[in-house]
Amino acid sequence: MSVDIKVIEEHMKKWQNILRLRDWDIIIRLMDANWRKSGDVKIDLDDKKAILLINSEPYTQNLEELIIHELLHIKLFRMDQMIEEFIKSIFGDDLTDPKCDFAYTQFFTLLEGTVEDLTKGFLTVGGEDKDLSFGRLQPQVNEELQKNKKKQ
Repeated sequence: MSVDIKVIEEHMKKWQNILRLRDWDIIIRLMDANWRKSGDVKIDLDDKKAILLINSEPYTQNLEELIIHELLHIKLFRMDQMIEEFIKSIFGDDLTDPKCDFAYTQFFTLLEGTVEDLTKGFLTVGGEDKDLSFGRLQPQVNEELQKNKKKQ
């Protein structure tokens, strides 16, 4: 499924308003289909600018869900940066140190889980397409289904 930039722009405009990110300058850049992610965001807090990077063929089927997720990263970025600096002040930034690696892993796992939970909630109450994407899981399920068919 190749993305329609106009659909992405419509979702972004809607959710930028809902999430009170109206004062941010946000642009969209489509990435090559071979890119390893569905989406990402690059953020400049000082100038309130961000670039949403969207895979031209994302793993997710629900682009609105993807846009909400990336915009929530903008909303939470100040807290994200503060906690990262806190971790660095305590453990340093040597990820080969097990304590530092553990702290970073726990933080990023919690951050992504929180962003995903908030995304699901916003999608449920205000999304046009309320169906959640199971994009990363779908290839595994398809493989299991194929194996199961061969056994029958």
